[in-house]
Amino acid sequence: MAGITDEQWRQAGLLWDYLQMHHPLRHCDAAIGLGSHDLGVASTAAALHHAGWFPRLVFSGATTPTTAARFPRGEAVHYREHAIGLGVPDEAILLEPRATNTSENIVLSRRVLHEAGIRPRSVMLISKPYMERRAYATTRKVWPEVEVVCASGAQRLDAYVRAIGDGELVIDMLVGDLQRVIEYPARGYSVEQEIPPAVRDAYESLLRAGFDSRVIP
Repeated sequence: MAGITDEQWRQAGLLWDYLQMHHPLRHCDAAIGLGSHDLGVASTAAALHHAGWFPRLVFSGATTPTTAARFPRGEAVHYREHAIGLGVPDEAILLEPRATNTSENIVLSRRVLHEAGIRPRSVMLISKPYMERRAYATTRKVWPEVEVVCASGAQRLDAYVRAIGDGELVIDMLVGDLQRVIEYPARGYSVEQEIPPAVRDAYESLLRAGFDSRVIP
Protein backbone atom coordinates (compact mmCIF):
# COMPACT_ATOMS: atom_id res chain seq x y z
CA MET A 1 0.00 0.00 0.00
CA ALA A 2 1.28 3.47 -0.85
CA GLY A 3 2.49 5.41 2.16
CA ILE A 4 3.24 2.34 4.28
CA THR A 5 6.88 1.29 4.39
CA ASP A 6 8.18 -2.26 4.26
CA GLU A 7 9.33 -1.88 7.86
CA GLN A 8 5.86 -0.81 8.96
CA TRP A 9 4.35 -3.83 7.23
CA ARG A 10 6.86 -6.02 9.08
CA GLN A 11 5.85 -4.41 12.36
CA ALA A 12 2.16 -4.84 11.53
CA GLY A 13 2.83 -8.51 10.84
CA LEU A 14 4.25 -8.93 14.34
CA LEU A 15 1.08 -7.46 15.83
CA TRP A 16 -1.12 -9.56 13.54
CA ASP A 17 0.60 -12.77 14.62
CA TYR A 18 0.63 -11.89 18.33
CA LEU A 19 -3.03 -10.84 18.49
CA GLN A 20 -4.11 -14.30 17.32
CA MET A 21 -4.05 -17.05 19.93
CA HIS A 22 -3.22 -19.90 17.52
CA HIS A 23 -5.43 -22.32 19.43
CA PRO A 24 -5.94 -25.72 17.81
CA LEU A 25 -9.61 -26.34 17.09
CA ARG A 26 -11.41 -28.69 19.45
CA HIS A 27 -15.03 -29.54 20.11
CA CYS A 28 -16.82 -27.06 22.39
CA ASP A 29 -20.21 -27.04 24.08
CA ALA A 30 -21.17 -23.74 22.41
CA ALA A 31 -19.73 -20.87 20.40
CA ILE A 32 -20.03 -17.09 20.50
CA GLY A 33 -19.69 -15.03 17.33
CA LEU A 34 -18.44 -11.63 18.43
CA GLY A 35 -20.06 -8.74 16.60
CA SER A 36 -17.97 -6.28 14.57
CA HIS A 37 -17.82 -4.67 11.13
CA ASP A 38 -16.53 -7.94 9.65
CA LEU A 39 -19.20 -10.27 8.23
CA GLY A 40 -16.44 -12.84 7.81
CA VAL A 41 -16.99 -13.70 11.48
CA ALA A 42 -20.42 -15.10 10.59
CA SER A 43 -18.97 -16.96 7.59
CA THR A 44 -16.30 -18.54 9.78
CA ALA A 45 -18.90 -19.46 12.41
CA ALA A 46 -21.05 -21.13 9.77
CA ALA A 47 -18.12 -23.15 8.43
CA LEU A 48 -17.11 -24.27 11.92
CA HIS A 49 -20.67 -25.26 12.77
CA HIS A 50 -20.97 -27.29 9.56
CA ALA A 51 -17.69 -29.00 10.50
CA GLY A 52 -19.27 -30.09 13.80
CA TRP A 53 -17.09 -28.19 16.25
CA PHE A 54 -20.07 -27.00 18.35
CA PRO A 55 -23.86 -27.60 18.39
CA ARG A 56 -25.18 -24.15 19.38
CA LEU A 57 -24.04 -20.67 18.47
CA VAL A 58 -24.73 -17.23 19.92
CA PHE A 59 -24.30 -14.19 17.70
CA SER A 60 -23.68 -11.15 19.89
CA GLY A 61 -23.67 -7.46 19.04
CA ALA A 62 -25.81 -4.34 18.89
CA THR A 63 -25.64 -1.43 16.46
CA THR A 64 -22.59 0.73 17.20
CA PRO A 65 -21.38 3.97 15.59
CA THR A 66 -18.77 2.08 13.57
CA THR A 67 -21.20 -0.56 12.26
CA ALA A 68 -24.52 1.31 12.02
CA ALA A 69 -24.25 1.97 8.30
CA ARG A 70 -23.18 -1.58 7.48
CA PHE A 71 -25.46 -3.39 9.94
CA PRO A 72 -28.38 -1.05 10.67
CA ARG A 73 -30.44 -3.77 12.40
CA GLY A 74 -27.55 -4.77 14.62
CA GLU A 75 -24.45 -6.89 14.22
CA ALA A 76 -25.98 -10.03 15.72
CA VAL A 77 -29.07 -9.84 13.51
CA HIS A 78 -27.07 -9.48 10.31
CA TYR A 79 -24.65 -12.22 11.38
CA ARG A 80 -27.56 -14.56 12.03
CA GLU A 81 -29.13 -13.87 8.65
CA HIS A 82 -25.81 -14.42 6.90
CA ALA A 83 -25.20 -17.72 8.71
CA ILE A 84 -28.69 -18.97 7.89
CA GLY A 85 -28.01 -18.07 4.27
CA LEU A 86 -24.94 -20.29 4.51
CA GLY A 87 -27.04 -23.22 5.72
CA VAL A 88 -26.82 -23.01 9.51
CA PRO A 89 -30.20 -24.13 10.94
CA ASP A 90 -32.15 -21.35 12.62
CA GLU A 91 -32.63 -23.53 15.69
CA ALA A 92 -28.86 -23.77 16.17
CA ILE A 93 -28.54 -19.98 16.59
CA LEU A 94 -29.23 -17.86 19.66
CA LEU A 95 -29.31 -14.07 19.42
CA GLU A 96 -27.78 -11.53 21.79
CA PRO A 97 -28.57 -8.10 20.30
CA ARG A 98 -27.54 -5.67 23.06
CA ALA A 99 -23.77 -5.90 23.58
CA THR A 100 -21.70 -2.85 22.64
CA ASN A 101 -18.28 -4.03 23.85
CA THR A 102 -16.37 -7.28 24.28
CA SER A 103 -17.14 -7.69 27.97
CA GLU A 104 -20.85 -7.34 27.25
CA ASN A 105 -20.51 -9.80 24.34
CA ILE A 106 -19.32 -12.43 26.79
CA VAL A 107 -21.48 -11.65 29.82
CA LEU A 108 -24.72 -11.24 27.89
CA SER A 109 -24.05 -14.28 25.69
CA ARG A 110 -23.49 -16.39 28.80
CA ARG A 111 -26.88 -15.17 30.06
CA VAL A 112 -28.55 -16.08 26.75
CA LEU A 113 -27.00 -19.55 26.89
CA HIS A 114 -28.11 -20.06 30.49
CA GLU A 115 -31.64 -18.92 29.66
CA ALA A 116 -31.68 -21.56 26.92
CA GLY A 117 -30.66 -24.20 29.47
CA ILE A 118 -27.07 -24.39 28.22
CA ARG A 119 -24.30 -24.16 30.81
CA PRO A 120 -21.18 -24.80 28.75
CA ARG A 121 -17.91 -25.99 30.16
CA SER A 122 -16.15 -24.95 26.95
CA VAL A 123 -16.83 -22.09 24.53
CA MET A 124 -15.39 -21.26 21.13
CA LEU A 125 -14.94 -17.52 20.64
CA ILE A 126 -15.18 -16.60 16.96
CA SER A 127 -13.94 -13.14 16.05
CA LYS A 128 -11.92 -11.06 13.65
CA PRO A 129 -8.37 -12.48 13.52
CA TYR A 130 -6.76 -9.63 15.43
CA MET A 131 -9.46 -9.63 18.12
CA GLU A 132 -8.70 -13.13 19.39
CA ARG A 133 -6.31 -12.19 22.18
CA ARG A 134 -8.50 -9.40 23.53
CA ALA A 135 -11.54 -11.69 23.48
CA TYR A 136 -9.57 -14.39 25.28
CA ALA A 137 -8.24 -12.01 27.96
CA THR A 138 -11.71 -10.55 28.50
CA THR A 139 -13.33 -13.96 28.89
CA ARG A 140 -10.70 -15.09 31.37
CA LYS A 141 -11.69 -12.05 33.45
CA VAL A 142 -15.49 -12.16 33.27
CA TRP A 143 -16.10 -15.91 32.85
CA PRO A 144 -13.01 -17.56 34.35
CA GLU A 145 -14.53 -20.98 34.88
CA VAL A 146 -15.18 -21.71 31.20
CA GLU A 147 -12.58 -23.25 28.89
CA VAL A 148 -11.91 -21.00 25.89
CA VAL A 149 -10.91 -21.80 22.33
CA CYS A 150 -10.37 -18.85 20.01
CA ALA A 151 -11.04 -19.10 16.28
CA SER A 152 -11.14 -16.78 13.29
CA GLY A 153 -10.86 -16.90 9.52
CA ALA A 154 -7.52 -18.37 8.44
CA GLN A 155 -6.08 -15.38 6.59
CA ARG A 156 -2.71 -13.83 6.07
CA LEU A 157 -2.38 -10.13 6.84
CA ASP A 158 -2.01 -9.19 3.18
CA ALA A 159 -5.17 -11.10 2.26
CA TYR A 160 -7.10 -9.42 5.07
CA VAL A 161 -5.91 -6.00 3.92
CA ARG A 162 -7.05 -6.74 0.38
CA ALA A 163 -10.48 -7.79 1.71
CA ILE A 164 -10.83 -4.60 3.77
CA GLY A 165 -9.33 -2.40 1.07
CA ASP A 166 -7.54 0.01 3.41
CA GLY A 167 -4.09 -0.87 4.72
CA GLU A 168 -3.74 2.15 6.98
CA LEU A 169 -7.07 1.38 8.64
CA VAL A 170 -6.08 -2.24 9.25
CA ILE A 171 -2.82 -1.19 10.89
CA ASP A 172 -4.73 1.38 12.96
CA MET A 173 -7.03 -1.43 14.13
CA LEU A 174 -4.09 -3.69 15.00
CA VAL A 175 -2.54 -0.90 17.06
CA GLY A 176 -5.87 -0.15 18.74
CA ASP A 177 -6.49 -3.76 19.69
CA LEU A 178 -3.01 -4.18 21.13
CA GLN A 179 -3.43 -0.98 23.12
CA ARG A 180 -6.55 -2.49 24.67
CA VAL A 181 -4.69 -5.70 25.51
CA ILE A 182 -2.12 -3.51 27.28
CA GLU A 183 -4.47 -1.03 28.99
CA TYR A 184 -7.60 -2.99 29.85
CA PRO A 185 -6.22 -5.11 32.72
CA ALA A 186 -5.59 -1.98 34.79
CA ARG A 187 -9.18 -0.90 34.11
CA GLY A 188 -10.50 -4.27 35.30
CA TYR A 189 -11.74 -5.36 31.88
CA SER A 190 -9.39 -8.27 31.17
CA VAL A 191 -6.49 -10.33 32.48
CA GLU A 192 -2.84 -9.49 31.84
CA GLN A 193 -1.17 -10.90 28.74
CA GLU A 194 2.58 -11.23 28.32
CA ILE A 195 3.76 -9.08 25.41
CA PRO A 196 7.08 -9.98 23.77
CA PRO A 197 9.54 -7.06 23.57
CA ALA A 198 9.63 -7.16 19.76
CA VAL A 199 5.84 -6.84 19.63
CA ARG A 200 5.81 -3.92 22.05
CA ASP A 201 8.60 -2.19 20.11
CA ALA A 202 6.65 -2.62 16.86
CA TYR A 203 3.50 -1.26 18.50
CA GLU A 204 5.28 1.82 19.87
CA SER A 205 6.95 2.48 16.52
CA LEU A 206 3.62 2.33 14.67
CA LEU A 207 2.05 4.63 17.25
CA ARG A 208 4.83 7.17 16.74
CA ALA A 209 4.29 6.91 12.98
CA GLY A 210 0.67 8.02 13.42
CA PHE A 211 -1.29 4.75 13.20
CA ASP A 212 -3.51 5.87 16.05
CA SER A 213 -7.07 6.45 14.84
CA ARG A 214 -8.36 3.47 16.87
CA VAL A 215 -6.57 4.09 20.16
CA ILE A 216 -8.52 4.99 23.28
CA PRO A 217 -7.71 8.00 25.51
